[in-house]
Amino acid sequence: MVAGILAATVAVVSATPAGAVEPLFIGWTSLLPPLPTAYAPPDAEECATGDPACVDATIVQMQTRYDDLVASCDHNAVFALTYLRTTEEYRRVAAEPGFFDDISYVNTEDAVFAAYYFHAYDTWQAGQSAAVPRAWEIAFDAAKQRRLAGAGNLLLGMNAHVNRDLPLVLASLGLVAADGESRKPDHDQINVMLNRVVDPLLYEAADRLDPSIDNIATPLGLSYTALMQILVVWRESAWRNAERLVNAPTVEARGRIVNEIEAAAATTAVTLRTLYTRPGLLPLGQDRDEYCASRG
Repeated sequence: MVAGILAATVAVVSATPAGAVEPLFIGWTSLLPPLPTAYAPPDAEECATGDPACVDATIVQMQTRYDDLVASCDHNAVFALTYLRTTEEYRRVAAEPGFFDDISYVNTEDAVFAAYYFHAYDTWQAGQSAAVPRAWEIAFDAAKQRRLAGAGNLLLGMNAHVNRDLPLVLASLGLVAADGESRKPDHDQINVMLNRVVDPLLYEAADRLDPSIDNIATPLGLSYTALMQILVVWRESAWRNAERLVNAPTVEARGRIVNEIEAAAATTAVTLRTLYTRPGLLPLGQDRDEYCASRG
């Protein structure tokens, strides 16, 4: 089902012109109520206090990693740039009074979430592939082989991080506050933030790394409309999988759910890898490595 939705969504050609103003956001996920969930204290090694300085430290680390990747036009730079710009936007909206209900919690989530990505990449880079989640391994290996269009690298990273990592992160931090209030409103607010940053980051990635990324005139070109719908659907699915994890009646049941999450993310990764490497479907244009090198 996920693969079918994905294939249909990425084929959408948006009628919105390039460089348009911030698109209208329809927060349909906020209409879907959370399931009853018991309170559990957050389990976080990173940024347990929720200090805003944690976000600043994460951005510094992301910038350093991106600089190293883009210097060699590594295909992992596409997702690294996307994650960097998204986190920078998060830092800005987090400073807006009232944007989030519990900013300390979301700061902790931001740090823990990023740590999953850092750990997966560092483990893969160290040659310990067996210890890397399968969805991430597929994403990193595809980037190393340099056979995908930039949009493929972007979506593979998003899939591994949102479909695989996010439900585990949410479950570890808890889905309700100590007073019983659901944290889903803050989870849904992230979609509002993403709606602000998706369009400019696509154009930046296309300008610096691969001109085909925002080429909406091709079957697999990405527009902000397509990418936002993928993100919103995946993030809602991540919340629901986190509910399943938190409400699992036994350790064994929870383990089965984790395995299902891992398998689904890996299956989506294989689908994406196939879509973005099949002859005739890659966006036309200049070789992306030559283009990237010329923009350095």
